[in-house]
Amino acid sequence: MFTAYIVVTIMAAAANAFSATLDFIRFKQVLINMARTGVPESWITILGLFKAAGALGLLVGIGVPLIGTAAAGGLVLFFVGAIVTHLRARDYSFGLAVVFLMLALAALVLRLAAS
Repeated sequence: MFTAYIVVTIMAAAANAFSATLDFIRFKQVLINMARTGVPESWITILGLFKAAGALGLLVGIGVPLIGTAAAGGLVLFFVGAIVTHLRARDYSFGLAVVFLMLALAALVLRLAAS
């Protein structure tokens, strides 16, 4: 079980670190999606920081379970919020958010099971 937790956690951390990097460099497609959902462009840095903090927390959480649980839980809430934001804007291009949500949820469940 612990091996599955490590693999999923590293995948979730890598995915969120990559997504945060796209936010920090203001990748064009990210800006387009934000505009489509009505999220102000000024929020992009803080959203990237949330993802980066979640990625770091997942990795630290391998050694400190409480931090890993908090990071995974925070990312679950973040991506639920992202999906709700897309739905409220009637934008149904949130497939990647679902993948990120599932990774964070799997990391959370496996972290709890491994404790």
